[in-house]
Order: sequence, then structure tokens, then C-alpha cells
Amino acid sequence: MRPTPRQTPTPHRLLTTLITVLAALAALLAVTAQAHADTTICEQYGSATIQNRYVVQNNRWGTSATQCISVNDSGFRITQADGSVPTNGAPKSYPSLFNGCHYTRCSPGTSLPARLDTISAAPSSISYGYVGNATYNASYDIWLDPTPRTDGVNQTEIMIWFNRVGQIQPIGSPVGTASVGGRTWEVWSGDNGGNDVLSFVAPSAMSSWSFDVMDFVDQAVARGLARSDWYLTSVQAGFEPWQGGAGLAVNSFSSTVSTGGGTPGDPTDPAACSVSYTPTVWSGGFTANVTVGNNGPAPVEDWRLDFSLPSGQRITSAWNATVAPDSGGVTARPLAHTKRIAAGGSQSFGFQGTYTGAFAQPGGFTLNGTACATA
Repeated sequence: MRPTPRQTPTPHRLLTTLITVLAALAALLAVTAQAHADTTICEQYGSATIQNRYVVQNNRWGTSATQCISVNDSGFRITQADGSVPTNGAPKSYPSLFNGCHYTRCSPGTSLPARLDTISAAPSSISYGYVGNATYNASYDIWLDPTPRTDGVNQTEIMIWFNRVGQIQPIGSPVGTASVGGRTWEVWSGDNGGNDVLSFVAPSAMSSWSFDVMDFVDQAVARGLARSDWYLTSVQAGFEPWQGGAGLAVNSFSSTVSTGGGTPGDPTDPAACSVSYTPTVWSGGFTANVTVGNNGPAPVEDWRLDFSLPSGQRITSAWNATVAPDSGGVTARPLAHTKRIAAGGSQSFGFQGTYTGAFAQPGGFTLNGTACATA
């Protein structure tokens, strides 16, 4: 028998085979890339860096039970969350990511710590993924301290509760509500034995939001829990689980801190100023809106407005400025984002108070020691 001749592959058949091989290789590389992109962390304080900007931390500080997170380039997901702790105490962990400095570790390229009165804006955004079979809060933390420390516990912690599931509550007690960033929040205040805590609780679950961190910092300053010469040391976003938590995820996070809002130092005396004082009065109470105008040719930095409240009046709260003490001769000072009054410009603030007897307005105002005209 004659042997069957071996067929020579045609160019078309060679091209088809090559395309098939390349497609299979591309699929294999994609799977390999995905496998390397996601990093699993189960160590108690294990961490990883993403985007060369943020640090992701497992931070299992309150339990010995296993907790694991899967880290990708945009955030993380809790893949294992064993055990539980009583809901009337501290949570079992705070898996999170942060910009800034936390317990001696700083995120790459961060501008934090930064003095509050030099921060012009601190935009941030967050997107969460929730589950229903656990007890937890979705918490965004803002840390403030009188010094630019990069280790240990700071003096004031601001917590934004985007969601809470189960019978849990913030530290301290409720002290009312506040409008921050165009939203209404339930406000809690207290301390945990190591630092002051000011919490803002969303009335219903928020899965994502973009906002300016300084809006919440200003609230802490106005409530006497920080000062404009303090420092923002870190911003963090994650979860505090008490029971379970597998499946919870931070889908994305961004944080930027822009400095250059002014140089700390002696304020510039204005050449001329004017004050508009507009009260709204009811039986036993009042509010006052105050507009401070700079009529001079140069901007005014880090201003202070001094005036005397008439006898019987007492301030109970203020916004867009700190006003102290609450009676007699008082001084209004700006918040971090209102410290500059441009030439020909103005800044406004307000306060609420009580009074006895007949209501009267303050008789005069001085801006950085210079008497102002009353509009």
C-alpha cells in the first residue's frame, strides 16, 4: 500500500490556529492578572496599599476570631468575619482604608497631617456595599489633634454613620440634629475614655456620597471639640461589625486635601469694616445673622469680631463661626473655611440664644481691634 500523503496546512488554517492560541493565552493572562489584583489579608493588623495613595487595613482589634478581607485596586470586601461581641460595647474590628497617618503608618504621598486653617478644601467620596445578615455600621472617621502627630490616638474623632444595622448606637448621647453637606443628621456626642467622639448618623442608609470633610470639621470646631489651629491627621472609611459582616464592601474611595487657605499668624488689620446684625426674636429666644464686611483694599486673614451681648442674653449655639463666651463680652472667630475676608467681600455667621427682659441689640463691633460701622 502506498502511504497517505501528509497534508500541508494552508495559510488560512495557520492564521485560524494562531488566533485561537492567542485568544486562549489572553484569557489565561486575564485570569492570572485578576488573581494577582486581589489580595487576601487575614492577619490581625495586616494591610496593603492601593492606587499608591491609600492604605487598606484589616484592623481586627476587638476579637480573636478570624476576619479576612479581599483587597482590590478600588477598595476591599470582607470575605470572612467569624464571631460576635456584645452590642452594648465596642465593635470587634474596623476594616477600613485611609488617607493620612494612623498608628505610625502614613499613606503614600499624603498631605496629612495638615493644620485646619491652611486647608481650603478636603473633597472625598465613598461607595459602600451592604449586607443584611450582620450587625454593623458603615463608618467614615475623621481624626483631629492639637499636634501634627502621626502615631497613637488623636484627641477628637468625628464619625459619619452612613448606615447602621442592628441594636447599636454611637458613643455618648444624642444632642440634637444638624444640617451638614445639605443633609440632616442625628448628632451624638461623648467620649470613649481615650478621646472625644462626635457622631453624625444618617436617618436612613446611604450607599454612596461625595462631600467636603471640612464641613464636618467645622462642626467639631463650632462645638468646642477642636480649634482652627489643630491638625487633620487622617480620614478613614470602613465598617465596624459587632456580629458577622462577610460580604460588606467599600467599592470605591477617594480623599484629597488641598492646603494653601492662608498662613497662620497675626491677622491683617482692616482699613475699614461694616457689620450687619439681623435678629429674629420670639418670647424668650432669638437668632442673629451677622455679616462682616471688609471695605479695605487688602484681604483680612484670621479675623476676630468683638462685641458685647446686652444683659440677660445668652448664646446657646452658633454656626459658621465660634462665639465665646456665651454671655457678656464675646468674640466670634472664623471656621477653617471662612477665615479670609476678601477686599470688598464679607463673611457671615449666626447664633441662637435666650434672653430675659426687653430684647436689645449689641451696641458696637470691632474687627481685629478696629471699630466697624453698623449697617
